[in-house]
Amino acid sequence: MKHPSQLFEPAYNSLFAFSKRASVARWSSVPLRLIVGYGFMQHGFAKLSKGPEAFALILHATGVPAPHLMAWLTILTEVFGGLAVLLGGFVPLASMPMAALLFVAIFTVHLPYGFSSIKLMSVTSGHAQFGPPGRV
Repeated sequence: MKHPSQLFEPAYNSLFAFSKRASVARWSSVPLRLIVGYGFMQHGFAKLSKGPEAFALILHATGVPAPHLMAWLTILTEVFGGLAVLLGGFVPLASMPMAALLFVAIFTVHLPYGFSSIKLMSVTSGHAQFGPPGRV
């Protein structure tokens, strides 16, 4: 007599046999690479379009040392790191500074102010004031 788990084994193997093919496995990381790479590049280009000086003011207001240098390093990491992930090249090298950016953003902006789109309303001495998402 067969064990109950063996009753479904042939159907399971035939249903998911496509995932065991080498050709599918080779392409399985592409959707994730496209999403993550595009997301990082989009954030970098958004900072560039508003001007690195505007982002440096935000960094200065949140207490980041050397805000102009860090603004450019952040933008370059987002654009070129995102491109590396998108293309699948130098991913281990690019992923470390990208992960560092994510952790800094989580602990300095997103945990205190929320994970939705945050709009900078003003910069005062000591901190940045964020408003609700949307256009104003």
